[in-house]
Amino acid sequence: MLHTLYGALTPYIFSPITVLLFLLAVTAYLVGWRRLAARGRPPSAWRSLSFFLGVLLCYLVMHTQFDYYSRYMFFVHRGQHLVLHHLGAFLIALANPLPVLAACAGDRHFPRLAAVLRPVRRVLFDPVVATVLFVGLIFFWLSPSIHFDAMLSLRLYELMNWSMLVDGVIFWLVILDPRDPDRAHTSRFGVRFLMLVAALFPQILLGAYITFADAGLYDVYAICGRAFAIDAATDQVLGGLLTWIPPAMMTIVGALVVLRLYLRYDSEKGG
Repeated sequence: MLHTLYGALTPYIFSPITVLLFLLAVTAYLVGWRRLAARGRPPSAWRSLSFFLGVLLCYLVMHTQFDYYSRYMFFVHRGQHLVLHHLGAFLIALANPLPVLAACAGDRHFPRLAAVLRPVRRVLFDPVVATVLFVGLIFFWLSPSIHFDAMLSLRLYELMNWSMLVDGVIFWLVILDPRDPDRAHTSRFGVRFLMLVAALFPQILLGAYITFADAGLYDVYAICGRAFAIDAATDQVLGGLLTWIPPAMMTIVGALVVLRLYLRYDSEKGG
């Protein structure tokens, strides 16, 4: 059993950059958590659990044998991006990790780092930019010709996966920011609802198109060979459904979290 588990967790293609980036993220969070705890204000246990669970899920789909099946089955690939762009990214953002990561930089270096990153953050965290990138990258990487090249090029494949993860985290950070928009100058709750609606329907349309399109839309899997003995039509339908239904459900969950944040701050102001 241990041998089987070890084999399942072994990377299909070892990526030093992937290991390094995940280790940096976890280490930075732990250092930040320790510094905040020393000041008597550590992040709550459930937020820390959400962060580590999100990171773990993303690592499992990117750097284990799951990645092998993602390269040779379209519907597994869509499951991989469902985790990177939605579930895993959602859990990481739900943890509100930015204050913890900022604490890692320390009081001495944080102002300088914040000044460098402020212009980039101002652009990427803009509601319109974040929404366009969130939806646009899905359409971009699922364009049949681009998808064909990405699945055959290791560099493009890794770029595709990392762009989906980073973009997903940015989008959900904007949506799930727990701070008071008036004080923190973040996106207002109504804007966040509009972002979710704007992201919802294009994904539904794309998923429906893939589901009902003629088989062979993504012929790279036929050329390379499929890991499971299922036909191209079934693989494509399952992939289309994974592009269609779970992301829509995640959008609804996101809307419920935003509604809860709005009601909490509304009650605080009313009180």
